[in-house]
Amino acid sequence: MQTVIGVRFKKAGKIYYFDPDNKELALGGFVIVETSRGQEFGEIVVGPKQVSPEEVVQPLKKVIRASTEEDCQKILENRQKEEEAFDAALEKIQEHALDMKLVDVEYTFDRSKVIFYFTAEGRVDFRELVKDLAAIFRTRIELRQIGVRDEAKMIGGLGPCGRILCCHSFLGEFEPVSIRMAKDQNLSLNPTKISGVCGRLMCCLRYESESYEEIRAEQQNGLNGTEADMRIFEKE
Repeated sequence: MQTVIGVRFKKAGKIYYFDPDNKELALGGFVIVETSRGQEFGEIVVGPKQVSPEEVVQPLKKVIRASTEEDCQKILENRQKEEEAFDAALEKIQEHALDMKLVDVEYTFDRSKVIFYFTAEGRVDFRELVKDLAAIFRTRIELRQIGVRDEAKMIGGLGPCGRILCCHSFLGEFEPVSIRMAKDQNLSLNPTKISGVCGRLMCCLRYESESYEEIRAEQQNGLNGTEADMRIFEKE
């Protein structure tokens, strides 16, 4: 067995495992870790626990150190730089008349790279844009095209239920959602009723899908409709 901690770099982002390297680290703390993008600042969302080697991606990288006050200050400075970079990139996109929508900008913790996230209907030739941005920021530039679901996750907003979008508040990863799930729950198949702000099927259609599948199986095995319906209420 191996001791790991779970680290998240963004709110509602994917959780990655790291080796605490015998350091005193606790849930809710912040750490500096080495990633494929360079050094990153993350929050411990899964405290130290034992897992089998098969459950983690090898080789497992080690935590460099617990974060310091200076690290936290650097993160605040990075956020300010990201706002400035967003405005500068927006201006250059308009200058080059590129058919793309800038969604977000992210500095890696060590400022070795600036990542620009955008959406577009098709392929975009942004080679000249990258040259301009590299000249302005004098660091590595990456332009990453994302989908509408990722855009909603980054920007956030309110869903039809009146709550903050699930993807923005707590969903670490997107899971497949199908129209069959809406049919099984006897929901209206009107796209405006079962689609989220991103225009795709709402992630919450999946939440009760398993319960409905179990109830349907029980009905097929002889339970009457009332007993099966009661099972749904019990699960909720």
